[in-house]
Amino acid sequence: MRAVSGVWRWRHNPLRRATDRLEAWLALVALLLMVLAAPVCGWMCGVVTDGALQESVRAQQAQRHVITAVVVRRVPAASNLAADPEVSSERTTRTTVLARWKAPDGTPRRDTVATSSRVTEPGSRVRIWTDRQGRAVLPPMDGTTARTHAALAGFGVTLIGVGLIEAGRRVIVWRMVQRRYARLDRDWAESGPDWGRTGTGS
Repeated sequence: MRAVSGVWRWRHNPLRRATDRLEAWLALVALLLMVLAAPVCGWMCGVVTDGALQESVRAQQAQRHVITAVVVRRVPAASNLAADPEVSSERTTRTTVLARWKAPDGTPRRDTVATSSRVTEPGSRVRIWTDRQGRAVLPPMDGTTARTHAALAGFGVTLIGVGLIEAGRRVIVWRMVQRRYARLDRDWAESGPDWGRTGTGS
């Protein structure tokens, strides 16, 4: 609103300078870009990101499978296979255990895995995620998590766009002010020494 009122205020003001009118128009253009262009860029980024993440979700769900493993013993220290909030929206407590299972080709496997099962005593059966080779992996990303990440990415791009537009406007205004002061200094250097003297035409 300040940009619009600024343009209107300087339309017929006899004291207006070219830079005043340009500064008001610059503020109006920056406002329109913040309101229209930045959200559109954010929306487009969100759509593209969501498409890429949903494709990743489908690929992970096709490549990762749930199998049953047998607990050998609990592992006191957390491992790198603990639940990852980047790939799953699951927020249940997970326990790290040493488990054994068989790969699709029948090869015995034994590794440290994270499970959400409440029963983790030795000999208990737990469900874990494995890839096509039977190696323990993290759960696949779900669609809800992918959409959340895409929305956050779009929102972030919108904020960055608004910040860049405002920064650009401030830089341009700063340059205009610097040039205005430089012109004033030049004019004062030319007329200042004779200002107020009798017979100088002032």
